[in-house]
Amino acid sequence: MNFAECTSARFGPITSPDTPIVFVVDDDVSVRESLELLIRCAGWKPKISPSAEEFLARPRVLAPSCLILDVNLPGLNGLDLQKLVADRTELPIIFITGHGDVPMTVQAMKAGAVEFLMKPLVGAVLLSAVRHALGRSHTALRHEAQFRVLRDRYVSLSPREREVMALVVSGRLNKQVAGELDISEITVKAHRGKMMRKMKAGSFADLVNMAARLRLTSAQQDLTAPDRSSPL
Repeated sequence: MNFAECTSARFGPITSPDTPIVFVVDDDVSVRESLELLIRCAGWKPKISPSAEEFLARPRVLAPSCLILDVNLPGLNGLDLQKLVADRTELPIIFITGHGDVPMTVQAMKAGAVEFLMKPLVGAVLLSAVRHALGRSHTALRHEAQFRVLRDRYVSLSPREREVMALVVSGRLNKQVAGELDISEITVKAHRGKMMRKMKAGSFADLVNMAARLRLTSAQQDLTAPDRSSPL
């Protein structure tokens, strides 16, 4: 597809709330208009900004999305903006520029950019990059949703259950856990059973994998800094 094809009346599908969003940040109005048309023709929802500052003022959207970003922007440039949104794994970046060089490309790609394209843009190449970026966004959002569920299960554990979990996944036997926590082995088994049910762990291997995702390394590490005076 080239940009001119979008002028046909058969293009321009109606979007829905679930339609992926393609953000564009470019200070060239002709580029913004062309990209907005191309994005609509492809069935995605365009959100256009002339500057990095205007883009940053937009609320964060937790939906499949990507960012087409010009490197050379007035004020805050594209590479600086990339650093500011580095934590937004659901927002892969496609850089575009009319004046790129090798060091600039390397810096952008090392920081996680999906693609670095030179202007004038080729519609088919850009659309392919956007599809790839949206696929990465969808995967990142799915992983984040799974992590939130896992984190909520962990938060539901009592402080003692968290201690038992950390010791169990580190390889301690029930008897050893009892000794370290100064409680009976029967009490350890009871806490362990409740903890396994709350975490919805079907096996010890499942529990170890969950702990790895939560990055639990000791009985004292905690995602929520619970009140240690809570009942056991």
